[in-house]
Amino acid sequence: MSMTPKEIKSALQKGKVALGVEFGSTTVKAILTTEDFQTIASGSYEWDNNFQDGLWTYAISDVWLGLQTAYRNLKQKVEDEYGVKINKIRTMGFSAMMHGYLAFDKEDTLLVPFRTWRNAITGEAATELTKLFDFNIPQRWSVAHLYQAILNQESHVKNIDFITTLAGYVHWQLTGKKVIGVGDASGMFPIDEQTSHYNQEMMTKFSALKSVQQYQWQIEDILPKPLIAGQNAGNLTENGAHLLDPTGDLESGSIIAPPEGDAGTGMVATNSVKKRTGNISVGTSIFSMIVLEKNLEHVYSNIDIVTTPTGLPVAMVHANNSASDLNAWAKLFSEFAHKIGSDIATNKLYEVLFNSALNEAEPDAGGLTGYGYYSGENITAIPEGRPLLVRQPDSKFTIGNLMRMHLFTAFGAIKIGMRILADEQVLTDNIVAQGGVFKTPIVAQKLLADALNTDITVMQTAGEGGPWGMALLALFTANKAQNQSLDDFLENSVFAEQQSETLSPDKKDVAGFESFMKRYIDGLEIELAAVKNLPAKKGNE
Repeated sequence: MSMTPKEIKSALQKGKVALGVEFGSTTVKAILTTEDFQTIASGSYEWDNNFQDGLWTYAISDVWLGLQTAYRNLKQKVEDEYGVKINKIRTMGFSAMMHGYLAFDKEDTLLVPFRTWRNAITGEAATELTKLFDFNIPQRWSVAHLYQAILNQESHVKNIDFITTLAGYVHWQLTGKKVIGVGDASGMFPIDEQTSHYNQEMMTKFSALKSVQQYQWQIEDILPKPLIAGQNAGNLTENGAHLLDPTGDLESGSIIAPPEGDAGTGMVATNSVKKRTGNISVGTSIFSMIVLEKNLEHVYSNIDIVTTPTGLPVAMVHANNSASDLNAWAKLFSEFAHKIGSDIATNKLYEVLFNSALNEAEPDAGGLTGYGYYSGENITAIPEGRPLLVRQPDSKFTIGNLMRMHLFTAFGAIKIGMRILADEQVLTDNIVAQGGVFKTPIVAQKLLADALNTDITVMQTAGEGGPWGMALLALFTANKAQNQSLDDFLENSVFAEQQSETLSPDKKDVAGFESFMKRYIDGLEIELAAVKNLPAKKGNE
């Protein structure tokens, strides 16, 4: 049973609340919850990566602006609704987009601009390390970025003292601790399932490389220390409290959970941390996570092996591009509505467009093909992004077909990776979906079920996603019983009464998606031609 407003006010006054913050690709979102997992308030900050000097990045100043703005919005909502000014928070945690490269020297100075997961610039390094380790190292991974910088003989490498992820960086600044959740760590360097630490054999191989031996640092010394879910990762310092809330209202001392990646918080938010469970997260990028019962028989360039926040191996299929182009077209329709004097609320707009995709479209999207590629796509070996809509003279160009095509293409690349897992006989008891596209009931869920030809479950909390999952990890850190496991905590405490809806695929629409996929794969040469013949602007041109 949910807490009453009076009970929530009392909890706020006593500081018996949890804060979860996630730095997503387009939104920094903060959520405040009760200790019984009920969301009290949220705040957000819209941001976007910048393409500078051929690289996708975010300014570090925007990291702190985003955090402070999201927290300030949340704080104001709490004060407006409950008449309480937040000054105590028992526990908190911070998560962010995984991978990428943040490198610092001994003076804690950022050596090069933040290189995000979106940069497909580490092909040579990723290929060499995959061969060296006999373990897939995707281009996104931090070690691939590090090794590529070595191969490129970048001058900053000799000065490296510490590298981390975005979540690891924020946590470090707020606590003074150079640690990281094992799930986020698994996107930096391979993890040993037995130790929940970096794979020592692979570290030794990396250190033995001639090109690496020229540097004074050792790989094990410059990476953050991995921690599993539930371990205390430090406390909010006075400086950290001021960074989060510059007004000075917030007290230091909050218990802080190990910082996690968005994949890990997605697993937690969907109760998908046990073996044979799976989830799929749809946003700017799209990724599926299946917790493995056994190791895969082969190494695949399209399959990342990462871990749950407790260190269990997970097969991750990650596509760089998903809903960005869909959102761009929705924005175009919104702009048109405004021009004809018919302003429409965003949620209503998506409802109209999505329902059209479900109810007024051909099973195969009317012969339309598209690539919502804002950046390169590793799964389909496309080096750069060129968002494309492709139609033939006999294609049925309707709003319903257009929106169905955009939903289909958002799932296109991930489908290729999921076929590999099916061939490996990777089994799941359920796949739970989350992300903003599922806020409109049924539509994206139904079409995803058709695309993957499997049952898809969406929970009431589908739109809460990562920040809520991070708040749950913070509560687990602060409140877990002795020897209590994360999956027990989630199963019996958090999700015991959680409502959900499961939809099954429809044979006709499964066949329609397969027809679309044939065009999608056959048409990749068009995308490659666009990359070759329509050069992208570099920097701020």
